Amino acid sequence: MTPYHELPVDLLAELHDAGLDPVPVFEAIQSAVEEDLPDAGVDVTSAATIPAEARGVGDVAAREAGVVAGLGVAALVFHYVMGEDVEVTDRVPDGSRVAPGDVVMRVAGPTQGLLTAERTALNFASHLSGVATATAAWAEALAGTRARVLDTRKTLPNYRALQKYAVRCGGGVNHRFSLSDMAMVKDNHVVAAGGVVPAYRAVRAAYPDVPVEVEVTDLAQLRELLDAGCGHILLDNMDTATMAEAVALTAGRAVLEASGGLTLERAREVAGTGVDFISVGALTHSVRVFDLGLDLVEQ
Repeated sequence: MTPYHELPVDLLAELHDAGLDPVPVFEAIQSAVEEDLPDAGVDVTSAATIPAEARGVGDVAAREAGVVAGLGVAALVFHYVMGEDVEVTDRVPDGSRVAPGDVVMRVAGPTQGLLTAERTALNFASHLSGVATATAAWAEALAGTRARVLDTRKTLPNYRALQKYAVRCGGGVNHRFSLSDMAMVKDNHVVAAGGVVPAYRAVRAAYPDVPVEVEVTDLAQLRELLDAGCGHILLDNMDTATMAEAVALTAGRAVLEASGGLTLERAREVAGTGVDFISVGALTHSVRVFDLGLDLVEQ
């Protein structure tokens, strides 16, 4: 396998420019390939059926319509497995809309290597394209309103940066990345602190420079927080009429985020209340993979 320092510099730079740290991405690829080839094992099927000297060309193609993401990560998988002995061309930019049959990337190299790397490369790209496609559906539903679709921390362990990148590819907005870059006061914090305002003030006193958002379940809590000067409030599991009343009551004094039990079918309805953001955990925690496949091209 190819060590990090021998991977294409331009590909690593591309990941960095997209907001991804290339080192953890590389480590994720290492771990994923290790699942298929533990202890530097061999792809026994490819080794048995394909001559070692055989070379091939494969097209990665969309089997359905959607938005692709993670193709740079997939390209890095092929380079990790085959080093300089692979050429990746015709890769469409992440965030592109594609139709069934569209070729999104072409790879050429040792046929054994192409098929050894195939599944890992597709696993990354299919999952991230699924996130991007789901996000794009929400973004499209909200088009023309002030609301933006927002992701959550309900991400696969160790894959948060990649999933949040895919959300951006689909036209969504990232919420906090960790428990340190923003405070999110939720119902259990409220119970522990003795109310929404005591909880809010405790965070402000302990971490005055950290952004803070507080979750409310009714308009009484909203009024308390507005009076306390809270500038970012999450409306949790409110019906549409109550959300509309919350927007009117807030009158621009705070950023409002709708969350809890929201569906794509309700997107326009909720956006019509005037909220600023709609957060959707399903973008990352239960997304359906996007169907991508690799087909060898006859030479």
